[in-house]
Amino acid sequence: MIGAIRLFAIALAILTLVYFWLSIRQRWRARNRLEEEFDRGDGDGDRDTYIRDGMREYEGSLRRRLILAVYIVPLLIVTTLIYVTNFM
Repeated sequence: MIGAIRLFAIALAILTLVYFWLSIRQRWRARNRLEEEFDRGDGDGDRDTYIRDGMREYEGSLRRRLILAVYIVPLLIVTTLIYVTNFM
């Protein structure tokens, strides 16, 4: 039991680092995409306003929420493997 708790604690720490890295990377990519769109002439108005509005839109997007799968999928797989190994 202690081994499983230790495994989940280490996994959560590693997954948290991966989550933050992916979040920062995705925000950076979204911002670069918005800057490139504005530079091509696709944006209206002020550059900063266009980027701020685009990032506000990104904050509510599905892509941002899908990054949470970093926690769900690996922990679900490990939990299933532990269950199958011990109880089946």
